Amino acid sequence: MIEQENKDRLEEPKFASVAVTGGAGFIGSNLLLRLVPKYPRVRFVNIDCLTYAANLSNLASIESAENYSFERVDIAESDTVRDCFARHDFDAVIHLAAESHVDRSIMGPRRFVETNVLGTFNLLESARAVMEEKPHFRFHHVSTDEVYGSLGETGYFTEESSYDPNSPYSASKAASDHLVNSYHVTYGLDTVITNCCNNYGPYQFPEKLIPLMVRNAVKRMKLPVYGDGSNVRDWLHVEDHCAGLEAVFNQGRPGETYVIGGNCEVANIDLVKQITAILQKSLESEPLDSLIEFVADRPGHDHRYAIDASKIRNELGWRPSYDFESGLQQTIAWYLDNEEWVENCVSGEYRSYYEQMYTNR
Repeated sequence: MIEQENKDRLEEPKFASVAVTGGAGFIGSNLLLRLVPKYPRVRFVNIDCLTYAANLSNLASIESAENYSFERVDIAESDTVRDCFARHDFDAVIHLAAESHVDRSIMGPRRFVETNVLGTFNLLESARAVMEEKPHFRFHHVSTDEVYGSLGETGYFTEESSYDPNSPYSASKAASDHLVNSYHVTYGLDTVITNCCNNYGPYQFPEKLIPLMVRNAVKRMKLPVYGDGSNVRDWLHVEDHCAGLEAVFNQGRPGETYVIGGNCEVANIDLVKQITAILQKSLESEPLDSLIEFVADRPGHDHRYAIDASKIRNELGWRPSYDFESGLQQTIAWYLDNEEWVENCVSGEYRSYYEQMYTNR
């Protein structure tokens, strides 16, 4: 009954004009593909500066929708953010735009501070500027469980976990979380924060673990695994994450944080072996485990993440719909069916970005 009541409420749009930052990225594009057709009376504006990991082709099925538009904006530039707010008369923001790859943050942390901290600040300031006219303006900040640091062999992250970030990426997200919360406490801005575990699914840029391993295995390239592969991650299908974001955006209590997890812990080495087993069967190939290569561990590599999602489940009736085995098989099949998309992602623009980072760090 609780789930049905929440489902019914989610069908009623509360906002007329919603900015979705980072909407050309992995989670952002999946979220827009869900929300734009579901809420035809709500105007969704995709705000993205189109970095290496953004891909507007992800949104081909909705790009002509009357309630969707795109704005190329770098949220680190305050003037362009203010101008965008003025032109679209937003009454809510779902803020996903972020630099998100830990390795890149180690190589070049400046851009992570500019986008994740300064960019969030610029959005908050633009939201605060319209609060007098729009006292119910909602700011939904999408963050990561990495802000909580590393778990031992037992225990789970909850909304009450202490912050203990260990990489420039997670530190920048922790800073942005604190900024968002401070605008609720100090200025009364209606904010909600979500901290999620590792996502997987379609449209993920192939520097992340699952699509990277699929691409490399298909090409019979080495499958690099950090350390001894014992690091553990909690995995959640991106569609389940987007359902959780929708629930929190529409029904989350102002000033609250909700952690979103898949209750699916897998060691990295076990995940890579699952991927090779699925590919071996799908491709009718020789064993692929021989491609696994253990490499020097990442500096400050967190050992284990795991989330207790009781709060969002009990308050909003959300729970994952995918089990990891079927979700992983579906995801691998998507990347096999979309090899052209993958190769377009890792074209010259991707390589030039790396070169720029090495030059400027």
